Amino acid sequence: MKKRIWELDALRGLCVLGMVIVHFVYDLVDLYQLVPWQYPAAFLFVKQWGGVLFLLISGICVTLGSHCIRRGLLVFACGLVCTAVTFGMYKFDMATEGIIIYFGVLHCLGVCMLLWPLFRRLPRWALLLAGLVLIALGLYVKDLPGLDYPWLMPLGLPWKGFASSDYFPLLPNLGFFLAGSGLGMYLYQKKQSLLPRVNTENFVIRFLLLCGKNSLWIYLLHQPLLSGIFYLIILMQS
Repeated sequence: MKKRIWELDALRGLCVLGMVIVHFVYDLVDLYQLVPWQYPAAFLFVKQWGGVLFLLISGICVTLGSHCIRRGLLVFACGLVCTAVTFGMYKFDMATEGIIIYFGVLHCLGVCMLLWPLFRRLPRWALLLAGLVLIALGLYVKDLPGLDYPWLMPLGLPWKGFASSDYFPLLPNLGFFLAGSGLGMYLYQKKQSLLPRVNTENFVIRFLLLCGKNSLWIYLLHQPLLSGIFYLIILMQS
């Protein structure tokens, strides 16, 4: 059995906990409008760019493991489950159409993993360069007007009036994933922890490790749980 690199699991756990907090606040303020609150700049920054760290970590991890195709198919299938659930929430008048996740973080990560075999033989400098180019391209297309070609939406060119509660297009996010893979080849050539002397039995670290190892399940289950709680609150208030 391969020994897991604890700091990557801990960082992944930190990311998924941050995501849960962001979704909790989004549901509370925007989706169900239970609390009027003006988002501070720090929160908006984490909401917009917090996923970048998750993509970088995923890029690092793909260089350390195997079965990326199988893992990619699983993650993408979970993304389709999120699409189905959010579409159901819209159809049953539990939320507006903007709740529907057409191409969220799980869709994006799944496709990145499926594309990894096309890039895995590149040298690390080429992966970093390809990542930077795709990031720059993604930041450029982000400001382009909407197009009436739905098949371009996964690339970062959504249609006019597009809205989604979770949108992670391949541009620039495939770039962050590839940059992470290049970084992983630099940092983890020996496939060993960079911080082997840290006491991983610390309660906080153990909790982050638990969240990191179960990040997919946390992502899948947290939003239905939050939505159920808030929906019950709304019913009690009516």
